[in-house]
Amino acid sequence: MNIQIFGTKKSADTRKAERFFKERGIKYQYIDLKEKGLSKGEFQSVLQAVGSLDAMIDKNCKDEELLALIRYIVPEDRIQKVLENQIILKQPIVRNGRQATVGYAPDVWKEWN
Repeated sequence: MNIQIFGTKKSADTRKAERFFKERGIKYQYIDLKEKGLSKGEFQSVLQAVGSLDAMIDKNCKDEELLALIRYIVPEDRIQKVLENQIILKQPIVRNGRQATVGYAPDVWKEWN
């Protein structure tokens, strides 16, 4: 397994995801969304795995203006705007090759053997 966890240290679900993998002795790479974030290729891979951009966006994001902008922007421009403002994504984003989850999903991770 090649696990990557994208999130922020302030996110409780990101910390729970790190703990999940630590407790099972599974090595992972942590990437802070505020410092580095997802590359365009990583973003596309996660988008394909979860099925839609709406599934990736945190509807409870504190930045309500950004959330409204992304909701009502022209569909062709949404992905680029989300790439520029990745803090709006649900956390954690956990990747294992082509597989990915958005949000805390231990039931899915258990199946990634």
